Formats: sequence, structure tokens, C-alpha cells
Amino acid sequence: MFSKVLEKIKPNKKEEQEVKNKVDLFLKKINSKLLNAEAIVGGSFAKGTWLKNQHDIDIFVLFTTPQNISTRLEVAIKATFDNMEKIHGSRDYFLVNYENLNFELVPVLKINSSEKAENITDISPMHVDYIKKNINEKLADEIRLTKYLMKMNKCYGAETYIGGFSGYLIELLVIYYKGFNNLIKSTVNWKHGEIINLENENNFISEQKFPLIVIDPVQANRNVSAALRDDKFHLFINLAKKFNSKLSVKFFKEIKINPSKYNLVFRIEPVKGSKDVSGTKMLKAFEKINSELNLNEFKVINSDWEWTDFGYFYFKIKNKTLSKTVKHYGPPVRFEQDAEKFKLAHKNLKIKEEKERLYVNLPRKFTNIKDFIKSLSTNKEISDKVYSMAQIK
Repeated sequence: MFSKVLEKIKPNKKEEQEVKNKVDLFLKKINSKLLNAEAIVGGSFAKGTWLKNQHDIDIFVLFTTPQNISTRLEVAIKATFDNMEKIHGSRDYFLVNYENLNFELVPVLKINSSEKAENITDISPMHVDYIKKNINEKLADEIRLTKYLMKMNKCYGAETYIGGFSGYLIELLVIYYKGFNNLIKSTVNWKHGEIINLENENNFISEQKFPLIVIDPVQANRNVSAALRDDKFHLFINLAKKFNSKLSVKFFKEIKINPSKYNLVFRIEPVKGSKDVSGTKMLKAFEKINSELNLNEFKVINSDWEWTDFGYFYFKIKNKTLSKTVKHYGPPVRFEQDAEKFKLAHKNLKIKEEKERLYVNLPRKFTNIKDFIKSLSTNKEISDKVYSMAQIK
């Protein structure tokens, strides 16, 4: 049934060989400049689960000693390639564009057990080995189907601003359920706090309540799905329910936002930085605007956002104009002491009663959406998180 989908998303032999040739050449170049370290390919390309035309290649650079490994890698990259972008994190890593491929070079400590890891990224090569040992070509294709289904339905990606399923998590789920169909059928029965353990070990302890706990088979004290948000967890469950009720390739078509359904739209230019950092800041700005619209009683009926070339914030609001004043209620008149305090606090305003409760009419901060939008440029919780923001509707 899904052969046409697979044909669309699985790299053909020609593409596979072309990318492999470029990756091999890249590895040869960087390895010629490395001292006491070795660069190897990682991620979905190494596992054979990558999607067609998705040419972001993970490179793990294995160091035998932990001293200054980010700096040592940076020196080697600068000596080899003309362009480089450093991304700051718990351990700095680097982006290089070479032969129209995007390479992400991550310095890791060469280890043979998770207990020796000094950073979460040190475990990554072990993840690759585990997946390669536990899949065949059929399962690799079913992993591709699952990734693509989640991607088209906005469930894919463990970045903070997405909060969905990571590639490694999807691979483990398909392995655990022995295929795409079994995963979809089983997902409908998931409950909040679902625990999945591929191996017998489980040393994971946390007071945090996760929607899904998938014990890392190579690091038993880690939840692979720790980044998964509740909304994405339930989004995938609902998707599985719809998919099971009517099997159809339509679920592999991208869900697109219809701008005509919204009456307030902003175009956002993100701040510079890694995609995860820029995206997370945009998400916080979006949430702040959403909150402020409701706080000022413009009342958000529906909202959404996306990030393509620019970011776009979509809001459907109930009110674009408001009355000049808003009722501010105080205590019931029978609570005499509290009532006196309320009268004293608002002694310059006319105190009124409604259903035996005191209230005053306070002037609104904003009576129309235009003034509200002007104020957004001075709100530091928004302006500090985006480079620019323009209303386009």
C-alpha cells in the first residue's frame, strides 16, 4: 500500500552513491588534519534510515583524551575548510557546508561503555551501533515511513521549539514494535506515562512526569523521549487513531497552515544562531504574544506558527476593538472590612454594585488591536527573541 510513498522518500542507488562519495571525501579531508582523533559518519546516514533529499550529515569526531576536544576539532576544521560555523553548547560543535551537503561535526570521547561518557553526545556512536545491529533493510524502510508520517504531521523533531519525536526515538519504537503497522496499532493504546524498554536494564529515575518513557538500550538511566512534549505525544496518538480507522496515503501529505483562517498574522525574522536556539526564542515570543492578546481581552480563538524561510505567527482573535473601560470586581458588599479596603484603593473612581458585589470601571490599556501591536516592539520578552517582526495581516 505504501510502496509509492516509500519510492518518494527512499534514496535511490544513484543518490545514495553520490552522497556516499561526498561523505567519504569529506572524511578523508578532515581526518588528514586530525591528531589523535578520527572522524566517522553517524546519524541516520550511517544507520541507513535517512530520507531522500535530506542531506544533513552527522559526523562524530572520536577523541581518545577529553582535553579541549572542541578547540582541537576547531583547529582541524579551519585548516581544512573555508567555511565554518561554531555552535555553542555543553560542548561546542561545528557546521560545515561542503559539496552542497551540510555537515555537523560533533566532538565526542571515544568510549566503549556509557558509564565512561562525560557528555551526552559521547553516547551517540553507541546509538548508531545499536540501531545497525537491530535492523534490516525492511525495518529501515519502515523507519523511513514512520519518520515521514511524523514529519508531515508535525510530530518529528526533538528540538526544543518542536518538542516531537527524535530520529533515534522513532528507530527504537519501530524496532520494539517490529514494524510500522504494529507501532501505529499499538500507539492508540498508549497512556500518559507509557514505559517502553527494549532491554532488561532500567535504571531510570525521575520525579518529572513524562508522557512517554523509552529506556535507552545503551544507557539504562536515560529516557530517550525526555524532550517529547505532551501536545506532540497526544498529536501522534490521535494521528494513529485516524490512521487505523481508515488506512490511506493521504496521511503522508504535509499538513499546511491556511493563512485565510486567521485575522492577525506576523512575519518573523529569527535571531541568528543555531536553529534550535533561534526556533526556541521564536516559540517563546509566539507564546508571549498569545498570552498578551488574551490578557488584554482580544481573545485568541485559534493560533499556530511555522518556520520556513521566515517565521510566521498566526492568530484568530475575537475582538479587534474593545470598550474604553473594563469592569474590575472587588469583594461582595457583605464582607465589610474587605469592601472598605476596596473603596479606599479606588477612592478616585466611582464605586458601583452588581449582584451585591463591588466594582469599578478601569480604563483599558488598549482599546484597539493597532495600539496593542505597536506596544509589542517595546515588550522586551518579545523584541529580545526575534530580529524583526512585521504585521502582514
